[in-house]
Amino acid sequence: MSGKKELLSLAMERTSEWISSQEIPSDITVHIGDTSFSLHKILLLKCGFIKRLTSESSNDSNITVIKIPDFPGGAEAFELAIKFCYGIHLEMNAENIAMLRCAAEYLDMTKEHSAANLVETTEVYLNEVILKSLTSSVKVLQKSEGLLPMAERVKLVSRCIDAIAYETCQESQTSDLWAEDLSVLRIDMFQRVLIAMMARGFKKHALGPVLVVYAQKALRGLEISARVAKKMDAELEHEKRVILETIVSLLPREANTVSVSFLSMLLRAALYLETTVACRLDLEKRMGLQLRQAVLDDLLIPSFNGDNIMFDVDTVQRILMNYLEFEVEGNSIDFATDIGELMESYLAEVASDRSMNLVKFMKLAECFPEQSRITDDGMYRAIDIYLKVHPNISEVEKKKLCSLMNCQKLSQEACAHVAQNERLPVQIVVQVLHQEQQTLRQVLCESHSPVAATAIAPPESPPPHPTLTSYNNELSKLNRENQNLKLELLKVKMTLKELEREKDFEIKSCSDCSPVSTASVVKPPLPRKSFISSVSRKLGKLNPFGHTPGRTMLRKGRRHSIS
Repeated sequence: MSGKKELLSLAMERTSEWISSQEIPSDITVHIGDTSFSLHKILLLKCGFIKRLTSESSNDSNITVIKIPDFPGGAEAFELAIKFCYGIHLEMNAENIAMLRCAAEYLDMTKEHSAANLVETTEVYLNEVILKSLTSSVKVLQKSEGLLPMAERVKLVSRCIDAIAYETCQESQTSDLWAEDLSVLRIDMFQRVLIAMMARGFKKHALGPVLVVYAQKALRGLEISARVAKKMDAELEHEKRVILETIVSLLPREANTVSVSFLSMLLRAALYLETTVACRLDLEKRMGLQLRQAVLDDLLIPSFNGDNIMFDVDTVQRILMNYLEFEVEGNSIDFATDIGELMESYLAEVASDRSMNLVKFMKLAECFPEQSRITDDGMYRAIDIYLKVHPNISEVEKKKLCSLMNCQKLSQEACAHVAQNERLPVQIVVQVLHQEQQTLRQVLCESHSPVAATAIAPPESPPPHPTLTSYNNELSKLNRENQNLKLELLKVKMTLKELEREKDFEIKSCSDCSPVSTASVVKPPLPRKSFISSVSRKLGKLNPFGHTPGRTMLRKGRRHSIS
């Protein structure tokens, strides 16, 4: 910036030297800010503004002093206009045409004062060159931002906006090139351009890519990913806040016009900049409508509340509620099942935060509808992580926390893990063991029923309809897995019966032996003392498969167990 000022000063110095070298001595001094120009009245007759000031002057001296503090474009624009008056060649371009047009209007350099006037000259160049090019129109519009209100008075702003809107509507699709061009505009000008584009028929749902490009450039520099965000200058923060709120107001109402990751980025910035509540709620609702597209990183929104919590759980909870409300209104057949895994992953992530309050954690978990969870393995994982990170919570709190999961929906692997998890309350371990044994007993009973025999050797069925091929293939795969499991369980039962027959034979053969020897035959070896065996002995009838042989065979038959 300082280099540009030095070049400008050198240029004005050369202009003053050229003017002073003329045969006619200068008789007027014009002050534009801190810069002075020594000029000639006779050559400035092309400027109606200066002509009126000099004629109205009551100063009898040969030198007339004029001060213009608010000249559009400052000394640089005034120098260009003076060069035109003195006949110095001017090379007009997109960089200086806005200054020349506003300077000509301010100085009243019209055809009333000269046939070769600056107003008409600049108008011809604008109409024939600038307004026929989108890039040039954007450049002139950007330059006009610093020339208000004069640029508005000569309709320079409105004509550039209209030209840009016309050119963009000629494109068959959004171009990254002109979207990048628009990103240099100030937010108010950018907004006016988009409104003009829509007035000319540009589809609003196609504005998404344009807004993404503009936001990425205009909001650059916001450090919103760190745990402790850096505070910025108040004026700059206000500027960024206005930009963000305007971008959100311009977002198309249709879903899927921008990615959920982009919405997440805007929401993080909105929380950091403390935008209006309406702005933040709007973004939360948009994210809720597109939650199916989200990944875990999109939901890991930092907390800026100063409560030492890493993630903004309340915001994510509102996003989830917006999603559920949308699904209810839409009567979706796959109600919430597609985000169950996502939300369980999020719950496990926030569970690792040592500052996470139990009430807040449970409140979030309770928002997950049960039908969104095919199994409760993910919920169990989140609960286990919370218990591991928060070892000092009371037994009562542990019970409340474990009430979030349905033990009947745990997989075999999860049940095996629960049975060895000393962080869980004893009641939960017992409940899972009892449920697992009830399931095993039911399957063993079914293995002797006619239905089970039919399931093991099902009759041939006619070939499926072509439209149901994929469904039947999956069903056949599941049936095969169930048949294999039942065969394994049947083998276990047969082995148990053989052991019982062997015991009966040994008892009969030892009927003449002493009571001590008989007892030694009937009594099985003492099991190894473990957490699970101790619970089983205390429960008695509640754990009918508690003896060692039965448990050993069951562990061999169980598939995919977690040790």
